[in-house]
Formats: sequence, structure tokens, C-alpha cells
Amino acid sequence: MKLCTMFFVLYLVTQSVFAQTTGSVLGVQPYSALQNYQIGRELEEKSRMNEAIPYYNEAVGRCMDEISNDTASSESYVILTWTLARQGRYSEVIQWGERGLRVNTDYRLIETMGEAYFYLKDYERALNFMQRYVNAVPQGSTTATAYFFIGEIYHLKQHFFHADIAYTTAVRLNPNNSSWWYRLGLSREATGERVQAIKAYEQAVKLNPRNQQARDALERAGRG
Repeated sequence: MKLCTMFFVLYLVTQSVFAQTTGSVLGVQPYSALQNYQIGRELEEKSRMNEAIPYYNEAVGRCMDEISNDTASSESYVILTWTLARQGRYSEVIQWGERGLRVNTDYRLIETMGEAYFYLKDYERALNFMQRYVNAVPQGSTTATAYFFIGEIYHLKQHFFHADIAYTTAVRLNPNNSSWWYRLGLSREATGERVQAIKAYEQAVKLNPRNQQARDALERAGRG
């Protein structure tokens, strides 16, 4: 093999490795919208949001291309709204979610729109969308999250018994979230259920000993 050919092969191999680790070859993203979204989520969970943003932007761009080229499926709208939500672009989540629902009643869109309405402080619409989701998909991948948001809304409305029920359902479906157990403890404490509140705080601290809010609440409730 000639030396120049060997260098060219080495260059291609190097570019391939670079693509796998950074997601680009000569500035071109080879990943699908979903893959870009997933990479962005992984980076965000590692507190590397600055690195996640390009992947989120690429996911949005690919979904937009599918929509503008009339090649979009409901999946395109789902990934688009997921990504926009991660970027805090909640009004756009509502806009594209509504368009996606005209394509197909995908309940993942309904849950994501519920979260968007929550962060836009439109709690009545948020509650409506979350209830629609849990009624239609009682065992969905984000049903626990939907119940958590229902609990948050009832807690904000000071309907603490309703909040207790929603939070309890959330931790039953996903028992490993320390923050959710803490919020459940708050709702129980607000209804005077101190013993049950302590149990919730204890579980929150067990799951995450660095959850200072739960530790403080446990100490406070224990003194009551």
C-alpha cells in the first residue's frame, strides 16, 4: 500500500472515531433526531448543558426539516416537543404539540404539553392535560412524572389531600426519586399526618443523603 493511501485510510478511521465521540464529521451530524436528543439528555444529566445545546439544536432542526418536507410522523412532533421543553421553549412546545395532535393523538405529546403549561403557570390547562394522559395511559413511560406534576399543582392550590394521593401514586410507580418523596412528605405534613410525613422524609434521605431539604424537614417533623 502506498504511503499516501495509508495516510488517507488513517484519516478516514480518525474521522470515524471523531464522529462516534463528538457526533460530527466535517461539521455534519450523522445522528437521527432521537439520537441527538438522547445525547443531549445524557450530557445535561452530567451538568454539561453547554455541550448538550448543539445536540438539542440539531434534533430540533432535523424535526423541523421533516415537518417542512412533509415527511414528519407523530414521532417527529414528539421528539421536537421533548427537545423544546428541555430548552425551556414552552410556548413553542404548545404550538408544535397542537400541530402534532392534528396529525395523530399521541399521548406523549399531551404529557409534554401538560409540563409546558405547568412551567407557563397555566395550572388549569396543565392539570387537564396531565389527567388526560394518566387516564389514557395508566402505565405509560411518563405516567409517574404526570402524577408528580398533578401533585405539584394540587400542592400549589393547597389541596393537600389531593396532592398526597397524586404524589403517593408517583412514588409507587417510581420509588427511587428522592425529591418526590420529599414533596410527598410536605403534603402529608400539611394535612397533619406527621408520622407518615416522617416516613416519606426518611425515604427521601435514604435515597439521597445529600437532599438537604429532606434532612431539614425530617429534623423539623421529628421535633413536632
